Amino acid sequence: MKHGKEEKTTVLSFSNPVKSRLGGETITRCYQCGTCASSCPVAKINPQFNPREIIKLSLLGEEAEVISSDAVWLCCSCYNCQERCPQKVEIADVIYALRNIAFEEQHSPDIYLEFASALMNNGRLIPISKFLEKKRPDYGLPPLQPTGVEALKKILSAIGLGGQSQKEEAK
Repeated sequence: MKHGKEEKTTVLSFSNPVKSRLGGETITRCYQCGTCASSCPVAKINPQFNPREIIKLSLLGEEAEVISSDAVWLCCSCYNCQERCPQKVEIADVIYALRNIAFEEQHSPDIYLEFASALMNNGRLIPISKFLEKKRPDYGLPPLQPTGVEALKKILSAIGLGGQSQKEEAK
């Protein structure tokens, strides 16, 4: 009997932080029917992604496996799973909650850090070429204004992106 209590504590130790986050509130409704996986376009083409498996591992307390894996970053946010779930588990939103946990624990794909770095340095994800700048009047577009990187740096720092991108740049 004691073993069962320990196992339940392990399960709750990760499902509670997920449930307490915006989007994660419905994770414990899942009874593993597989409807989400069968309606997921990503799961059909990428065997690494299975929303049912992500929910199962989360409920089993496998935090390290869930947040260190690339699987939570593969969701395309089409909401097919969420619309079809018979238990009304907000699966795409749970995935967002898991991504936020992963990001806070510095488990995110490098591309996101590259985006943050580009925003911090240039105010844009993609630099605008001189050619495109010269073509703007031809399309009736005004000249580009400076991006206001300082305000953007404050915003990114406030949401935690500023610190993480700076840590990556220091490496």
